[in-house]
Amino acid sequence: MVVAADVGSIIFRLRGGLELTCQLDSTNGPSVQQTLSGAFKRLCSKLRSESLVFCVRNSPLLIWPNKGIHIIPDELKESSPCKDIQQHIQAEENDSGKKSSKKKDRKSVTTCVINMDLMMEVTEPRRLSATVLTRGSQKQHFVRMTLPMDCVASVQTEDSVGAVSGRLVEALCDQLADMEKVVLQHMKGTALLLPQPFHFLLPEPAGLVTIVYPAGVPDSRLEHIRKELHSRFELPDDRPCFRQANSFHFPDEPYKDGYLRNPHTALNLPNMEGAKPCLVQGVYSYHHYMQDHMDDNGWGCAYRSLQTVCSWFQQQGYVDREVPSHKEIQQALVDAGDKPAAFVGSRQWIGSIEVQVVLDKLLGVTSKILFVSQGSDLASKGRELANHFRTESTPVMIGGGVLAHTILGVLWSETTGQIKFLILDPHYTGGEDLQVITDKGWCGWKGPEFWDQNAYYNLCMPLRPKAI
Repeated sequence: MVVAADVGSIIFRLRGGLELTCQLDSTNGPSVQQTLSGAFKRLCSKLRSESLVFCVRNSPLLIWPNKGIHIIPDELKESSPCKDIQQHIQAEENDSGKKSSKKKDRKSVTTCVINMDLMMEVTEPRRLSATVLTRGSQKQHFVRMTLPMDCVASVQTEDSVGAVSGRLVEALCDQLADMEKVVLQHMKGTALLLPQPFHFLLPEPAGLVTIVYPAGVPDSRLEHIRKELHSRFELPDDRPCFRQANSFHFPDEPYKDGYLRNPHTALNLPNMEGAKPCLVQGVYSYHHYMQDHMDDNGWGCAYRSLQTVCSWFQQQGYVDREVPSHKEIQQALVDAGDKPAAFVGSRQWIGSIEVQVVLDKLLGVTSKILFVSQGSDLASKGRELANHFRTESTPVMIGGGVLAHTILGVLWSETTGQIKFLILDPHYTGGEDLQVITDKGWCGWKGPEFWDQNAYYNLCMPLRPKAI
């Protein structure tokens, strides 16, 4: 069920539907399996035939990988470096009908993605023959399933077009074999589940791997498969890596919900001699004032920080529920007995203790509270915070005075005690403009002077559940 590739400078992604068709003369289990296996075998033969075509999106390029790497236009050769394909890709049009700058787009992502469509030639030169009609009265089951092929090959820019094409053909055949296993393993009589590929980015040397799961089956029913995968890739068994929410997000695809993810990755690390960064690991969404058609300017900063924390647990696959709204947060506090019923719908502040209660009530996540008597003491909490990000690696909500922030990491020197805090500020009221957010310091590194030196602070430090 695995197709692996090292993450390089270019990711080729090949997608398309393959029609699996067959006729079941019997509902007998072994007979059905044999017929389905034959259908998959015929599809694999098609993938290795000369009729297979790769179409590079937003370009005139067509590649026949099994026909001696035949390419149109012919200025691109089998031996050409694959980076030359980028020269043929046209800029995409944005929603306003204007062409976007490809140079700008490529600068905004760390890895170039070249998208390709899987196609098949439908006509072949052959001798004409007469049509033959037959009639039968036997009951039969006709199976038609569109297999959602989605293969990746991560390559170096100098790898040849021929080599990349060959890798993609092998990835297609391997993925087809994985899909066959999933279909046969989860079939019930003649009821078949659609196989669905997911891509996951693992630590080196594994890199980018592709796993095929049965579509529509929740993660709770796939734990035995994930345990096998964790063992195969020698991954820890106390945190999820192969849940569907952990699947790799390709850098050329926007998130549909509109929230920015991980804005801190656009920042440079401050220069501090002898200091080591300890940062949040994984993906989170940036939640701040005025989002979701909600005017919470002046009172909702802790709610927004809590939403950022909840998004981390959601996007790591620990929970299935959506990020809670202000009203859902307030209702959770009422249900937990922490607030009166009139609290729902109000504009009242919450603090770190309430955040701890909501995380436990809605997500089943426990948290540690770190009490700091005055802001000037936060500079001495480097060891506690560094240890938290090394072991738990979850965002930390901090409340003090009338303000709340999210701490995403620290840069701390064990020898000198110097420290800087990586802060995500929920008080931002603008649009989802990464450059503004980082340039203006709404997400940025702050020194100890950032905190109110005389206010007391409570830090809610969520603990990562131990689960695959």
